[in-house]
Amino acid sequence: MPVSRRGSGSIVLPSGVTMAIHTRTHDEEDLPHATKKTMADHLRKYESLFTLTPQRMRMIVDAFRETLELGLAKPKQTVPMIPTFVFGWPNGQEVGDLLAVDLGGTNLRVCLVTLQGEGKFEITQTKYRLTEEQKQEDGQKLFDFCAECLKTFVETHLADEASGLKLQPGEKLPLGFTFSYPCSQERIDHGELIRWTKGFGAANTEGQDVAEMFRKSLAKYDLPVELTALINDTTGTLIASHYVNPKTKIAVIFGTGCNAAYMENVGAIPKIKNLGIDDDASMAINCEWGAFDSFEHEHLPRTKYDVIVDESSNKPGEQAFEKLISGRYLGEILRLVICELIDEGVLFLGQNTYKLEVPYVLDTAFLSLMESDPTDELLMIIGIFTHFFAVETTLAERQFFRALAKLIGRRAARLSACGIAAIVSKMDYLEEGCLVGADGSLYNKYPGFADRVHEGLVDIFGDKGRNIVTHHAEDGSGVGSAIIAAMTKTRKAAGLYANV
Repeated sequence: MPVSRRGSGSIVLPSGVTMAIHTRTHDEEDLPHATKKTMADHLRKYESLFTLTPQRMRMIVDAFRETLELGLAKPKQTVPMIPTFVFGWPNGQEVGDLLAVDLGGTNLRVCLVTLQGEGKFEITQTKYRLTEEQKQEDGQKLFDFCAECLKTFVETHLADEASGLKLQPGEKLPLGFTFSYPCSQERIDHGELIRWTKGFGAANTEGQDVAEMFRKSLAKYDLPVELTALINDTTGTLIASHYVNPKTKIAVIFGTGCNAAYMENVGAIPKIKNLGIDDDASMAINCEWGAFDSFEHEHLPRTKYDVIVDESSNKPGEQAFEKLISGRYLGEILRLVICELIDEGVLFLGQNTYKLEVPYVLDTAFLSLMESDPTDELLMIIGIFTHFFAVETTLAERQFFRALAKLIGRRAARLSACGIAAIVSKMDYLEEGCLVGADGSLYNKYPGFADRVHEGLVDIFGDKGRNIVTHHAEDGSGVGSAIIAAMTKTRKAAGLYANV
């Protein structure tokens, strides 16, 4: 094994014996580890780097709000504030059988949703695994696969006597297609793919109308469905959560990515003035807010570790907000701090630390475990470092890692609160209060994340911040997609903005 750049390594002697070496000298030979005092000193430094004061948060909220307004005013802004052509809230009376197809990062999900009105629904669903080859093959082939899975699903469930679902000759089921990749839309049943994300690279698709491509596949398999709406999962989450609880006014996703959607007055969206839609109408906006403060980096409190994460990412400069709060990056931020302390000779002296030098090897799930370790000796943290990284830790070091994980996790939640607060203040929701439907692995699985978001809202708004409450969102990409298909069918049948 070559000597690592941390000054640790091992050499094989001519006799065949492996000897561990460390290139730093230390007077206190009986001190291979950091003592409690030095760890506490280091922690103070990181506390000042990763802590967001209420005053700083309010400054971020102001800048965030201005960015949202700019995205509504002009096309092609950093935070694009995409009009979804989903008009207004569901009224809770939407009923009937609808289909939803969700093309996710790993699975294709097909759902049959029966809306029963008054916020109630039933759902039957099947997931189909996507292979890596399918993600990279020709785009039309990918949509053919989607149509093929839908055909199998429809035949199974339409043929099932117990389902009670029978179509009249010539009748078509409305279909909501959840396609959560950046698209530019000029009407609800069309969408041009701007670029693939989440590891997809299917050829001949970017710049094309993906709804039209899917329609072609649906026709090929002669399916009794009508593609009514093309939506993003965050928009679906907003509509599904409001359908079940009408106090929900905002939807947010905090997972590997981050996003938000809310309902805006058309009069406040100058960039679509030319469409001739009534100013008093409402339309859901898909913010795509992970891009806030990208390129300029004027408002968010980036540490040098955040800058390294950004510069070594596949899209430097982009998605600045997302890189501070998404589950994809939190573990890497912690790893970079640990590596710096190894370099400075503070941690793991005399041990081989090469396993910690691999980027993204420290998953955000480890931070969750560190924070939730219930034992006095922090045995789960011992387990993480011995099992995954082959290094021994002292109690002082483990307490330091846990405190550091807490600082990084808390900063992510407080920044998330800034995004929510920007929409709340823009829409004047503070006095009357509102619910925020939240989804994503960070919100659902990271210990204390929701509580810290609430604490952040109180720090921004004072006691009135308690009027804004997050809750677990409803299934946006299945149920939400189906509700939107139903709303769109009703709207178009009534001749309301039928051109969009």
